[in-house]
Amino acid sequence: MQGVGFRASMAWEAQALGVTGWVRNRRDGTVEAMIQGSDEAVASLIGWARLGPPGAHVSRVVVELGGGEFSNFEQLPTE
Repeated sequence: MQGVGFRASMAWEAQALGVTGWVRNRRDGTVEAMIQGSDEAVASLIGWARLGPPGAHVSRVVVELGGGEFSNFEQLPTE
């Protein structure tokens, strides 16, 4: 999903929703994110991720439980 501004768009959307965490590109072309916030805000961001920004083609979104404490939403370097 690289090259369509997915990370930047997700970071903007997360901040608008009050969600914390991070997003990064992966070398295999996928995007990985860890998000934290209210149930409603997290569900909204997952819904956004299913569509992505203009120009994105999202084939699937996998949701798993994770852990961590975050104070903001960051764009991390590619892993």
